[in-house]
Amino acid sequence: MPSTGEIREQVAIETRRRQKLAVPAFGGGFLYLLSAIIITETLNAAPTVGLVQGLTPALSGVANPAVSPRTAEVKFVSHHAFTLIAGGTLAAIAFVMLTLILLLLLDATRFRRPEMWRYARPLVLGGGIAVAIVSIGRQVASALEAHSFAVGHDFSIHAAERALSTGTANVLADYLGLIATLALTVGMIATMLAALRVGLIVRWMSIVGMFAAVLILIPIGGSELEVVQAFWMVMMGILYIGKWPNGEPPAWAAGEARPWPSQAARSRGRASGASSTPSAAGAGAVPAPVLPAAGASSRKRRRKRGGRG
Repeated sequence: MPSTGEIREQVAIETRRRQKLAVPAFGGGFLYLLSAIIITETLNAAPTVGLVQGLTPALSGVANPAVSPRTAEVKFVSHHAFTLIAGGTLAAIAFVMLTLILLLLLDATRFRRPEMWRYARPLVLGGGIAVAIVSIGRQVASALEAHSFAVGHDFSIHAAERALSTGTANVLADYLGLIATLALTVGMIATMLAALRVGLIVRWMSIVGMFAAVLILIPIGGSELEVVQAFWMVMMGILYIGKWPNGEPPAWAAGEARPWPSQAARSRGRASGASSTPSAAGAGAVPAPVLPAAGASSRKRRRKRGGRG
């Protein structure tokens, strides 16, 4: 067990780190959402190929047309490369901020519970840095492939697919991105569970954090659900700056684990409090005097008269 001096020093270090990270946490949440909007809206504006357009060459008897129906889409990506790379850069900065937020939470949790899963920190650190790099690298790779297609002379279906998805750079970015996001997701979920166990974050923040981690790995819903990660980062900024509603969790100031009571424990506490109220009231009540029955008093008087006679 750490001594009182060690606890005091740890709390002071955590306080300084929290103050430094509060504003970056706010900024990271904003940049994360902004990057998602930029990339999603830019790609949504790209020309798409419908089912009829895609089948037109085959219906005309041309199995491999000289110009792919997706040529306009590839050229659009090439022309908007700067915007997409800028969006990826903003996402990379946001992931760096997310990694720093999680590392502080991890260090504070490990001090209060040294036996927590030891692989959580390397997963968060390695996964967070890798995801940040891939966020930029994926957009750069896509831009290079699209530019090579746009300035070249091969506009076939195979060339268009290679520029959009099957090119070496795109495939490498996809595989690295999958490994990196998986590592970050596992590390973030482990952090949420451990931090909740020692009482550094409230239960609903732990749930939102785990949901945000899953959305990093499986980005369903487009930019609409990116608000979950942004919201979690902003709320962590509020916690770090010391402005948490109804006061911050006591485990921060105590420097030791202060687990949140489970639902069953809270229910038992409410039940015991309700059952103690009637007994307390009964203890303070004055008992009513016990009066003898009228029939018993009259029989006692008759026996006394008979004895005197």
